[in-house]
Amino acid sequence: MKHVKQLLLAAALSAGLSATAFAQQAAPAHASAPAAAELTEGEIRKIDKSVGKITVKHGEIKNLDMPPMTMVFGVKDAAMLDKVKQGDKVRFRAASEDGKFTITEIQAAAQ
Repeated sequence: MKHVKQLLLAAALSAGLSATAFAQQAAPAHASAPAAAELTEGEIRKIDKSVGKITVKHGEIKNLDMPPMTMVFGVKDAAMLDKVKQGDKVRFRAASEDGKFTITEIQAAAQ
């Protein structure tokens, strides 16, 4: 009787492990990868090219768990500052890099 219980337990464990392995293989590749940061709506309030900073009044930045506010960001590439001007409505992606909030992508918002 003890051997029968051990065999049943081994069979159950084996079936469970097989189902788990199958589920992991069947899942789409993007399901386990972290979602890319969404673009956030904002409005350019100020641009300071001399220090590579931009002030943006923005909506919620979900990937940074940040509520809507107006704040100063650094930019990943100073050339981004030439693509926008004060008052522009934009969509942007921000990240925390080396402890600083940085805009990594910016584009004009659809009007």
